[in-house]
Amino acid sequence: MKVIFLEDVKGKGKRGEIKDVPAGYAQNFLIKNGLAQDATKAAVAKVQAAQRHEAADAEAALEESEKLKDFLEKDGTVVELKAKAGTDGRLFGSIPSKQIAKALADQYKVDIDKRKIELPEPIKTMGYTNVPVKLHAKITATIRVHVSEK
Repeated sequence: MKVIFLEDVKGKGKRGEIKDVPAGYAQNFLIKNGLAQDATKAAVAKVQAAQRHEAADAEAALEESEKLKDFLEKDGTVVELKAKAGTDGRLFGSIPSKQIAKALADQYKVDIDKRKIELPEPIKTMGYTNVPVKLHAKITATIRVHVSEK
C-alpha cells in the first residue's frame, strides 16, 4: 500500500516521502496515529506542489543571503563602535556579538540575529577586526568591525 508520510518515522520514511509499506502496518499504525495518509492522486499532487513551493522559498532565501553578503563585504561597510580603553589599546570591557548586531542595525538598517555572528570570544582590543556572519547554511559573510576610543 502506498502512503505519504506526514511525519518522520524512524526506519520507515521521512516527512513528505511516498513509499510502499505493508497494508496492515499502514492502516493499523501509520494512518491511525496520523503519521501517514493514503497516497491518492490528489494527495500526491498536493505534496508535490508543497515540495516545489518549499524549493522556491529556499532559492529565494539563498538569493537574499547572497545580496546581503555582497553588501556586508563591500569596502565601505564598516561597523563603527566606540568603547572606553586604556593606554595600551585594550578595552576596559569587551564588545559582544549582541552589540555588533545592534550597531549593524543602527548604522546600516540590517537586522542580523546575534546568534548568527560567529564571534569565538568578545572583542577586547581597539582597531579593525574581521567577524564572520553565518547568513545561510551555504553562505558566510565577513564584516569589518572598527573599535575606537570614546
